[in-house]
Amino acid sequence: MSAVTFTNNEKSTSTTVGYTGAVVTVLIWAAWILATRHSAATQLTTIDIGLIRYGIPALVLAPVWLKMGLLPKGVPVGLLATMVAGAGAVFFQLTTSAIHSTPASAAGILLGGSMPLATALIGVLVFRERPDPMRVLGLVAIVVGVAILLVCSLAGAALPWSSFALLPMGAILWASYTHAFRRSGLTALQASALIAIWSFLIHVGLAVMFGTSIASAPLTEVGLQILSQGILSGLVATVAYGLAVHALGGTQAAAFTAITPVLATIGGGMLLGEEIGTAEIAAAVITGFGVALSTGIASRR
Repeated sequence: MSAVTFTNNEKSTSTTVGYTGAVVTVLIWAAWILATRHSAATQLTTIDIGLIRYGIPALVLAPVWLKMGLLPKGVPVGLLATMVAGAGAVFFQLTTSAIHSTPASAAGILLGGSMPLATALIGVLVFRERPDPMRVLGLVAIVVGVAILLVCSLAGAALPWSSFALLPMGAILWASYTHAFRRSGLTALQASALIAIWSFLIHVGLAVMFGTSIASAPLTEVGLQILSQGILSGLVATVAYGLAVHALGGTQAAAFTAITPVLATIGGGMLLGEEIGTAEIAAAVITGFGVALSTGIASRR
């Protein structure tokens, strides 16, 4: 009896850690969208922000990646490359470039809403998962939410094509990372360390080719990005999401991104002075509801 009790307690603790990691991740992601959107009005480029985002966690987690090496044994190079691209340099450059010209509310929907949709579709097409009716209904709701935003955008010519192309592409990359991480055998810290150091090296190469303006930027702007990008998004959120995926599984962990569109919409209106209409609110609510259903969090199975 005691052994069973211990096992149940252990499982309960793991689930609690998973839920906590997922909630922390989503809150930071919403703040990341707002901070990235704000950086469009500064002289910091996407390369500058990338150096900050991955440089800080690469430094903090140096003991981890130095111990493993840049190409750890037992981790296929293709799997590692998928992780670095999906949650690292490629993902960051695509999404940051798009967010600079996309209102926070729309970015939250197109990125936060597409992430779990892409995760669910990869699970169905690649890993032969069988979605139940509730998940199918959720996928339909996500499509409806994004369609509302698309129709309003085309009617008012509000969003550039890059918003609808790059943000969903970034969501596919993140979904690929989620599945690759689950199969890598790495811990959350190990995966975060490898993604950080490889992405930092890539951004150093980009800075050598195209230059950087960090040294001439105001200290207040650099400090804001160090906090939001380097410490919170680059370090805390990456580790927290890894813990959530380990404890809950990729599909259920992705369900929590349902909160992102709503938080980004509210934050864009309150902090950045962006206009929020009925259509944006409806799209955020419908997309968030659809994400929760599509990832199976409301399904009995």
